[in-house]
Amino acid sequence: MKVKTRFAPSPTGLLHIGGARTALYSWLYAKNQGGEFVLRIEDTDTERSTQAAIDAIMEGMTWLGFDWDEGPYYQTKRFDRYNQLIDQLLAEGKAYKCYCSKERLETLREAQMANGEKPRYDGHCRDSDEYHADDEPHVIRFRNPQEGVVAFDDHVRGRIEFANTELDDLIIRRTDGVPTYNFCVVVDDWDMEITHVVRGEDHINNTPRQINIYKALGAPEPEFAHVSMILGDDGAKLSKRHGAVGVMQYRDDGYLPEAVLNYLVRLGWSHGDQEIFTREEMINLFSLDSISKSASAFNTEKLRWLNNHYIRTMDPVYVASHLEWQMNDLGIDYKNGPTLAEIVTLLAERCHTLRELAQQSRYFYEEYEEIDAAAAKKHLKAAAREPLALIRTKLAALESWETEPLHQVIQDTATELELGMGKVGMPLRVAVTGLGQSPSIDAVMQLIGKERVLARLDKVLALLPAAE
Repeated sequence: MKVKTRFAPSPTGLLHIGGARTALYSWLYAKNQGGEFVLRIEDTDTERSTQAAIDAIMEGMTWLGFDWDEGPYYQTKRFDRYNQLIDQLLAEGKAYKCYCSKERLETLREAQMANGEKPRYDGHCRDSDEYHADDEPHVIRFRNPQEGVVAFDDHVRGRIEFANTELDDLIIRRTDGVPTYNFCVVVDDWDMEITHVVRGEDHINNTPRQINIYKALGAPEPEFAHVSMILGDDGAKLSKRHGAVGVMQYRDDGYLPEAVLNYLVRLGWSHGDQEIFTREEMINLFSLDSISKSASAFNTEKLRWLNNHYIRTMDPVYVASHLEWQMNDLGIDYKNGPTLAEIVTLLAERCHTLRELAQQSRYFYEEYEEIDAAAAKKHLKAAAREPLALIRTKLAALESWETEPLHQVIQDTATELELGMGKVGMPLRVAVTGLGQSPSIDAVMQLIGKERVLARLDKVLALLPAAE
């Protein structure tokens, strides 16, 4: 049997972290088993589904690297198939027309809740022989078995059982003729030959209803894995303040897709104490049976730590390809200066996100408008004029603009003036970058270039007061 999994989002909003993790687990299991991964858009909620949400889902999955083997399929394009099978169930007596008004159902619900009962349809039309005109408004309900249990072995939660008496006759086609989610998903999984369904624990209550529909249709039942929810680090349900934003927000904030994937896979799955996984390791090691039952807590600091690891250890040229988006977004003309790969190599240790990396690289491409006030006050005093002037002279005479001779100039200046390296290097750093902190100043100057460094020194020397 060929393994087939699917990711089936509703296009009513962005692709969030919870959905992305479900997609990842489904994708990994298919890859691990040499199977196929299907993308399906469950857009039966026609009022809330939007093309913008579909585009956002596609963009997020592409950015994360989830390549799908089939799809995207759209449920709204499959209504004929659903209605054919609903009519078949009607003909076989496995479904029936329900004419109950909204008012009757609301009154029933209120009475049940007042009596402390679970709200459910009471089967009023299930075996009714009352006459109704052909054009009288009605829904189609599935005739759920009234005896026995529905049981399934969940890969995450083990054996789960529901008594059929707990389940009511759910609506499978609304008054407007639109088939409902619980029916469509069964038909889709059957037609698409899905063998394993990975989804959130909020779907557990849907599963027995769907299993009964599989049985009524004579369709094979897939295996299920219901994953736990993701909580904020304070134990509350994940919300925007915890980072429950669209996946592409992580791109915008400067995260690499590899870091997001590595973080997501560990939100509910583990392999010993291993923290860092390549994509290939995830595929080779992943197992549905190793997913934890416990809810996972989102931890932004852990994600930042992972992101820094990938910025530092991945090919700088690859990291630079993602940094390019940040530079464009910030309006930095990176064509006028060192390559982005050189910037990554120099700044990677200091930055947790590509956003930080881009922001810290401005002085390589743009002239700073003003010097950091604290750094200027501390390091650009009258006493800094002599070392900066001497360094400027020595730098102008350099024939080789590489880090080693640049470092030698700083050292020679300190020796000649009998000053500590800090008295020379710090004023130089502030004059060249406009900041009090940077990577090694010789490496910084090498990337900025001789002409720009000399011009910046001239600018600062013109502003410095004369030594007393």
